[in-house]
Amino acid sequence: MQKRILIVDDEPAIRDMVAFALRKGDFEPVHAGDAREAQAAIADRVPDLILLDWMLPGTSGLELARRWRRDALTREVPIIMLTARGEENDRVGGFEAGVDDYVVKPFSARELLARIRAVMRRASEDDEDGSIGAGDLRIDGAAHRVFARGPDGIEVPVAVGPTEYRLLHFFMTHPDRVYSRAQLLDHVWGGSVYVEERTVDVHIRRLRKTLEPTGLDTMVQTVRGAGYRFSAAR
Repeated sequence: MQKRILIVDDEPAIRDMVAFALRKGDFEPVHAGDAREAQAAIADRVPDLILLDWMLPGTSGLELARRWRRDALTREVPIIMLTARGEENDRVGGFEAGVDDYVVKPFSARELLARIRAVMRRASEDDEDGSIGAGDLRIDGAAHRVFARGPDGIEVPVAVGPTEYRLLHFFMTHPDRVYSRAQLLDHVWGGSVYVEERTVDVHIRRLRKTLEPTGLDTMVQTVRGAGYRFSAAR
């Protein structure tokens, strides 16, 4: 079955161009011109990936990304932001909202397809990862879910975004070792994807914030001048 990709952009010419490239790449494109149409498309069938324009009428793409990351239905759907805003702060803002990659306009169909396949490949690799436990944290690889054990011994689910899931899984399978930002980019994002090292800090903060209610955020430790380390020791 073809992978379904939702294109959310208020410019019909861009949607048509992207849809043409997607069909050539053996994907099934679905169009949406604003937040309302995007929600209707998702309600009809959750897409395998979303291409999201930053500047949309009414609700911005940035706010949509934040909303979808809070929604259980779309929390794990990869999002690639399409935008003319190429400054570092704008890219970091997109990553903080939960997007998985960022393509600056104008872009070629070849670059877009390469980005889509890279993001989908990372998501597929996550699906194939096995389960692992570390201290009071557990990842159920088959269910693609994270659980934390409380003081009473009862496990509770922890809602994490797809990038934070990959980051946490890498940490849990490589505990007690310090990794630089560059090494984390290589292992978690992949060497073929251009992402600034500052992005690692953004997702570390998001991961800690997610774990904070369980009291397990201290497992992700900053090693000054070196990088980050995961330790299950309490």
